[in-house]
Amino acid sequence: MTIRAGIFDLDGTLYFNDSLGREIGRVAAQYIAMIKGIDQQAAWQLIKETRRRLTAENGSEASLSLACETLGGDLRELHRWFSEKITPEAHLQREEQVIAVLSGLAARFPLYIYTNNNISLTARIMAILGVSEFFTRVFTIEDDWEPKPNKATVEAIMAAIGRRPSECLFVGDRFDIDLRLPESMGAKVHLVTTLEDFLELEKFDCGGNNERNQ
Repeated sequence: MTIRAGIFDLDGTLYFNDSLGREIGRVAAQYIAMIKGIDQQAAWQLIKETRRRLTAENGSEASLSLACETLGGDLRELHRWFSEKITPEAHLQREEQVIAVLSGLAARFPLYIYTNNNISLTARIMAILGVSEFFTRVFTIEDDWEPKPNKATVEAIMAAIGRRPSECLFVGDRFDIDLRLPESMGAKVHLVTTLEDFLELEKFDCGGNNERNQ
């Protein structure tokens, strides 16, 4: 089946610097510490334990958003904290090889972002990375406040872009969170954990009969 759209996760997929991820985790722990009345270290331990428990219960990796929500957090409030307290400019820089790959793909089929991040941080991160021009539309947690993985959200994205999952390539850094669901719906998927993984996207083209890369 021909690939007619590429749907990319953002954090950990379009850049490979762990420091921003650690900063997001630190601010999430601050938020949970505030609502629970505990110190930040205890809050971070509680988040980690909650993610482990949810992963064991569900049989797949649980996201930070889901863990915070399970602990009584409000996703809207959490993302206000993220927008106010996180400075992505201190953690990220352009990667010309990523830009080159995205430029080539965008010339073949439209690209979209689908992220658990919020609109404000997503726009800033994309601007820092120099990739905004390659994406036709951005879907964030703020569209329906349902963190990945969520079938109804994926179906809504398919309706919005006018494509079937079988026509789409999903790209992400966490198989359970970003890729397992769309793959089960018939999409092609590509797991990215390193720059080298990302560069392999050059093999996908408009007429692709490409195999899933994990």
